[in-house]
Amino acid sequence: MATITLVDDDENILTSVSIFLENEGYKVRTYNDGAAALADLTAQPPDLASFDLKLPRMDGLELLRRVRQSSNLPVIFLTSKDGEFDEALGLDLGADDYIAKPFSHQLLARRVKAVLRRAQFDPELGGAPGDSDQKAIHRGKLTMDPNRHACAWEGRQVRLTVTEFLILQALAHRPGFVKSRDNLMDAAYDDQVYVDDRTIDSHIKRIRKKFREVDSTFDGIETLYGVGYRYKED
Repeated sequence: MATITLVDDDENILTSVSIFLENEGYKVRTYNDGAAALADLTAQPPDLASFDLKLPRMDGLELLRRVRQSSNLPVIFLTSKDGEFDEALGLDLGADDYIAKPFSHQLLARRVKAVLRRAQFDPELGGAPGDSDQKAIHRGKLTMDPNRHACAWEGRQVRLTVTEFLILQALAHRPGFVKSRDNLMDAAYDDQVYVDDRTIDSHIKRIRKKFREVDSTFDGIETLYGVGYRYKED
């Protein structure tokens, strides 16, 4: 049974969504402010969390910043805020998905299932992280171990979210071959989940930023404008 933490200042949403997800077979914990949620997320990490952007004491973006300092926890934003800036900023900070309010419970269920599947945890199959035996990828200075969700550059850890890991894995699997944005969407998202080009671009930007924090000269991901991306092996 996967555990989901919901953080929202709207009690009606917390109640309705938690009841729905519990009926779907998930264990749910709820919080109505970011500071209280952070303590729980640190002490008892769930399998997935959803944050609203506008929260008391600590907003959703700051909560995500704090979580990302020490965890790859899959995170979905549920927010009534509109605008590309909010979406791009959330993804740039490391969110795995983004759903604008109002939303249907069925849409949320599909997104939750997709993100958990990407994290190799599917409650319907009784799966758990590490159940599948996938070969490690070694590409020059890059090492990726899908079974441990571990990524390193010259032996130094690079902490990636589930979505970022799958996108990079798709690129590194065949260095030199171009992957279109549609190819990367297929690699990282469930086929029932729609994302646009900006979402993939935001994830790529975040991946590059993380590697450049380890190596300022990192240029392993090339952009082919109008075509897509490819991994350039040293």
